[in-house]
Amino acid sequence: MDSQFYERTALSKNKTKLLGEGSGARPGEMLTAAEEIKDPLVLEFLGLKDEYSESDLEDALVHHLEHFLLELGNDFSFVARQRRLRIDEEWYRVDLLFFHRRLRCLVVIDLKLGRFTHGDAGQMHLYLNYASEHWTQPGENPPVGIILCAGKSSSLVRYATDNLPNKVLVREYLTALPDEKRLAAEIDIVREKLEQQH
Repeated sequence: MDSQFYERTALSKNKTKLLGEGSGARPGEMLTAAEEIKDPLVLEFLGLKDEYSESDLEDALVHHLEHFLLELGNDFSFVARQRRLRIDEEWYRVDLLFFHRRLRCLVVIDLKLGRFTHGDAGQMHLYLNYASEHWTQPGENPPVGIILCAGKSSSLVRYATDNLPNKVLVREYLTALPDEKRLAAEIDIVREKLEQQH
């Protein structure tokens, strides 16, 4: 809008060339995985009660795949569930595997019932190295990992994932929306941060 692209295209004699130039991202407009993937994800539609296992969580997500894809955001495509990989004599399983069309990369999702630990980052790093070498197709970007957990400490996340060669995101999930008082408190915190930035 700032560049008045629509107006310039309408007035141009060579609209095809101008449209081609406008289709590419300019510096600073590149889409990043951290911006594209929500945090937290609200999984209230799963109907999970107080006690459930990782396989219960995974079953519920796959059963409600359409709702889960909508909660994740646009451009996700489901690839696999419990995708097996073998390293030496050991077998591992990736909980969920997606492809993101605009990021043009695989997205590996690892489900965790508890809080994020530094070991979770190491496990995801292993999965991403394997996916990059064995599952990524020519022309695709390196895979992105999402550790979907019930809780996290932002400091621990930063120390465990900063400067990794693979993009590892830690996202929290909620099985129910917080109560009204907690939502109001969160809004106040965000408002204060925004006011401090200005």
